[in-house]
Amino acid sequence: MTKKNLSESLFKPQFKQRETSTLVKYTCPQSIAASDNMLGGKRREHWYRMINWLTWIWRGINPLEIQDVLSRIAVTDAERSSDHLLDTVVGYRKGNWAFEWSQQAMHWQQKALHTEETEKAGAYWLKAATLYSIAAYPHLRGDELADQASALANKAYEKAARFSDYELKKLEFQLEGGKSVTGLLHLPSHVQGPYPTILVCTSLDSVQSDCWRLFREYLAPLGFAMLTVDAPSVGYSAKFTLTQDTCSLHQQVLQQLNSVPWIDHTRIGVFGFRFGANIAVRLAYLEPKLIKGVSVVGPVVHELLHNEKLQQKIPSMYIDVLASRLGIFHVDEESLRSEMSCYSLKKQGLLGRRCTVPMHSVYWEDDIFSPRKDSKLIAMSSMDGSLRAIPSASTYSGFSKALHEISVWLKDKVI
Repeated sequence: MTKKNLSESLFKPQFKQRETSTLVKYTCPQSIAASDNMLGGKRREHWYRMINWLTWIWRGINPLEIQDVLSRIAVTDAERSSDHLLDTVVGYRKGNWAFEWSQQAMHWQQKALHTEETEKAGAYWLKAATLYSIAAYPHLRGDELADQASALANKAYEKAARFSDYELKKLEFQLEGGKSVTGLLHLPSHVQGPYPTILVCTSLDSVQSDCWRLFREYLAPLGFAMLTVDAPSVGYSAKFTLTQDTCSLHQQVLQQLNSVPWIDHTRIGVFGFRFGANIAVRLAYLEPKLIKGVSVVGPVVHELLHNEKLQQKIPSMYIDVLASRLGIFHVDEESLRSEMSCYSLKKQGLLGRRCTVPMHSVYWEDDIFSPRKDSKLIAMSSMDGSLRAIPSASTYSGFSKALHEISVWLKDKVI
């Protein structure tokens, strides 16, 4: 079956799928307000989703292309589940979020299929993978159209790797209870293995293919391999539910790295973004002998998880994401807040205790998701801790510069 036929078979015109914003129900009207956040996007007044301009541009999507897709969604007069929210068109048709982003992905997919230039084909497949991932965003459980888009993103990402100068290996890790999880191992081309490796813990609203630039531009040039593993209930980890033992899945993967021939298990670092930082820092406490260093960006480890005032400032979509990861689809806000507090690494008795693993935390100034207090707590809890601020005035350039510094820091600690 060709890529075109696969796309068509997965996305036949249908109007019965539940619309994304309706997947999580509330027992009373939400009190959580909308607000902006750093790099993670803006929850604009007439959009359910946070519009991740800077993140999507960083992943290689042209801003004019983003604007074009958003405009197509905005102008449709199709039925919406919420009349005041533009990205809530019901069914897979024009104006629907998954439809429009998938159509854009198919454009690049077709270009990849028809070009004879290897480098261009790889770039086109990568664009298609990124756009399919956006079509699936924010990756809520039970979102059929998102699941289909994710499947196409994974296939496009594997295609992109075949046209690149690095090697991508799809690894299956056996877990407790007879289950398994898939991780993607990215191998640099210019050095000999086994490779020092960075285990990447993704955020709750992203998938493994979203990390391509981190590897290509920051880790691979320093000789690192990169192993990505999706957060529970996302992507390849969709069948798992997030629990208070947030790093359980990643911990079992980490314990098996000594059996992976391409990985030097004596030189392992961990990187985490947003809630992925919660996973990464918890790993440092539970497996200090297996990890040489942990670096995180915008960590969600304590403040947001226990501070009700902060929770009221974040976009409602993010609350839906948290509820979805926990397997909660009928939400009582008070109960959810109580449950979220249990995920605080400080309340779990970890952060605040001395950790032997070096830890480096990066935060944005004025970031409601991750206040400076969280990064300071991480840095002070490590025997070799440090923190760095990204000025709010230079969110994009500051992020790129911070990733470069992080990769150098990891090289110093791991290699």
